[in-house]
Amino acid sequence: MDRNLALELARVTEAASLAAGRLMGRGDPMAIDQAATAAMHRAFGAIETTGKIVIGEAPVGTGDPLHVGEFVGGGGEDAPVAMDVALDALEGVTVCATGGANALSIILVGMPGEILCCPETYMEKIACGPEGKGVVSLAQSPTENLKALAAAKGVYVEDLTAVILDRPRHSRLVHEIREAGARVQLLADGDLAAAIATARPDSGVDILLGIGGGQQGVLAAGALQGLGGVFEGRFRPLSGDETVLLKEAGLEEADRIFP
Repeated sequence: MDRNLALELARVTEAASLAAGRLMGRGDPMAIDQAATAAMHRAFGAIETTGKIVIGEAPVGTGDPLHVGEFVGGGGEDAPVAMDVALDALEGVTVCATGGANALSIILVGMPGEILCCPETYMEKIACGPEGKGVVSLAQSPTENLKALAAAKGVYVEDLTAVILDRPRHSRLVHEIREAGARVQLLADGDLAAAIATARPDSGVDILLGIGGGQQGVLAAGALQGLGGVFEGRFRPLSGDETVLLKEAGLEEADRIFP
């Protein structure tokens, strides 16, 4: 990526973060989301490069700021599209509203057609740092992945910490991980930041497992690619409506693993 464009995009996420930060701890996640979205939308106007949003803050056709299909950047709708854009003005609005840590603003860009365009549905995920390359996979059980990752890192399974969203659907997964001997860190929200943290040696977490937002999974995959980490996702719709959305997007193949 062009260095100037990277810096400009960093300023866009900075604008969203600062807007959200002013409302941190005030208990109003909707106001935080609206402030971050509005700030990011304004900041995109200062970028000369034109991009098309493929994952955004609202579905296609809504007309809301940063909706899917919207053209952002100074060039406008009539300019040649130089990049696809996936974004989350603030992932972890509830965390921010309650004064917690690890909410973040994120933008992923790629050449047109390079970013997986997925609807708002759920995804089974596995994420870890570079040591997991060629070692962990959704094709294996959680216990097998823990043993393989521990061997790759040269540690015991008991030395590993797995991070998982604290949801009833994960009760069996949490039990299996603890039975295997690893520690479990449960998250109230924000598995995107947690996925990225698995590639940071000083984060204290080694692997992310479980089911979370599919769009956040795409963003995590892009971030981990840049950090040399590992991400795999497999769509797991939790309702009939989500199944329909995946079919309309051509993503209905149930067991397909996306690297």
